Amino acid sequence: MASFARSAARLQPAVRLATRNNITRRTMATQTPPRAASAATAQQVSSHSSAEESLFPGEPTGPSIRTQIPGPKALEAIGKLDKTFETRSLNMMCNYQDSFGNYIADVDGNVLLDVYAQIASIPVGYSNPNLMQAAMSPQMISAIINRPAMGNFPQHDWAEILETGMLRVAPKGLNQVLTATAGSDANELAYKAAFMWKAQQRRGSYNADFSAEDIESSMNNQTPGSPNMSILSFKTGFHGRLFGSLSTTRSKPIHKLDIPAFDWPQASFPALKYPLEEHVQENAKEEQRCLEEFEHVLTTFHSPPAAIIVEPIQSEGGDNHASPAFFQGLRAITKKHDVLMIVDEVQTGVGATGKFWAHDHWNLQDPPDMVTFSKKAQAAGYYFGNPELRPNKPYRQFNTWLGDPARALLFRAIIDEIERLNLVENTASTGAYLYSGLESLAQKYPKEIQNLRGKGQGTFIAWDSPRRDEVLKKAKGEGINIGGSGAMAVRLRPMLIFQKRHADILLEGLERVMKT
Repeated sequence: MASFARSAARLQPAVRLATRNNITRRTMATQTPPRAASAATAQQVSSHSSAEESLFPGEPTGPSIRTQIPGPKALEAIGKLDKTFETRSLNMMCNYQDSFGNYIADVDGNVLLDVYAQIASIPVGYSNPNLMQAAMSPQMISAIINRPAMGNFPQHDWAEILETGMLRVAPKGLNQVLTATAGSDANELAYKAAFMWKAQQRRGSYNADFSAEDIESSMNNQTPGSPNMSILSFKTGFHGRLFGSLSTTRSKPIHKLDIPAFDWPQASFPALKYPLEEHVQENAKEEQRCLEEFEHVLTTFHSPPAAIIVEPIQSEGGDNHASPAFFQGLRAITKKHDVLMIVDEVQTGVGATGKFWAHDHWNLQDPPDMVTFSKKAQAAGYYFGNPELRPNKPYRQFNTWLGDPARALLFRAIIDEIERLNLVENTASTGAYLYSGLESLAQKYPKEIQNLRGKGQGTFIAWDSPRRDEVLKKAKGEGINIGGSGAMAVRLRPMLIFQKRHADILLEGLERVMKT
């Protein structure tokens, strides 16, 4: 071990020098002002540049567009890739070695302000120097090249990695974690925990053993060993694309077509009207309707739910919101009927809404039973508190990897960056500034920005556009990489290092798009 540590230490100076040189070259090459920016915008950006201390020193001062997107090199690269890999969902052909901070580069030298961030998955900037340092540590190198089967052969410092990393930011009331590989995987493991918990309840005790009938029938996918239970989810929700998670996904048919699915229930998620302050009574009535429907489905469906799963903000389904009162109602009903509540924070978690966990906005008296995470964590899994959510026997929650210590180390480094730079607070304040700017744009272009939503939710902001796909395409020409969700929604998913100066560039670029 000492020899390994010495070898890794010898590598670090050379890697640090190469990394620093690459970052310097990238920064010098991309520090150009936003294309076609107005004098007013340049003054505004300059004002905020001087007023704000940069959270990512050395990043470009704005986008730089050199070719159409995709450009000639990108088209060539896409053609080559398409021979061996699916490219029909391709958005950009990127060069991540030339991407830095809030800016993403493509292979033609175009540099865009990225407010999509790998579908909400980049937390603290491309090529973050402090994450690079964590990546070069002997602990990380060992985790990468000696990847352990965590259930059988966990590394000696696994408890310390968890305690100083992901458990340091565990949701209130949840003090344990099961690590996973991806968000879909995390949700499916949470479903399994719920089913095993409910089955033990039916047997009368957490420690009750399996009957001979349980064992035999399970191998034939029949009751009682394969019990009649379900997970309740919500219409227009998204929880992943594996078999169990896909059965709870209700966002788009393209996700589900031709795939066998479990016969599991769904309930309506509130369809709120905006602006919220102008539709208080209507929205309260809609949420009450949905709560009543939810309780009816929960208590009458032919396959009784062991748990429900809900997103704090339905992301893939169109950025659909509900009030804290609605989620408080869900929690009260699940407690009343002894059903678990799983909160899917795969996209909303890790600071994106101006709180570390989006469900912190709800002020719940009783915490959720499980909270799943991935994306900005750069790791995956679920948090829980009840010790009876651990299976009663080994090998029941098990796979070869059972997570990845390298990803857990990266999450720890991300947490360090978030705390060092107060990035949750930054996201809350920047989000308020950005939302205000979008409100002004919506007043000028009411047909272009409809149902603006996300006030008080950090930078987790969206609106509906009747020409959404055209807006996304034109935004790229203005040096902005932006995403959509649902049928009409334009959604913003910037990084936690996104600041007011970046908001100004985004707002100016959007206005140019709306004028065309």
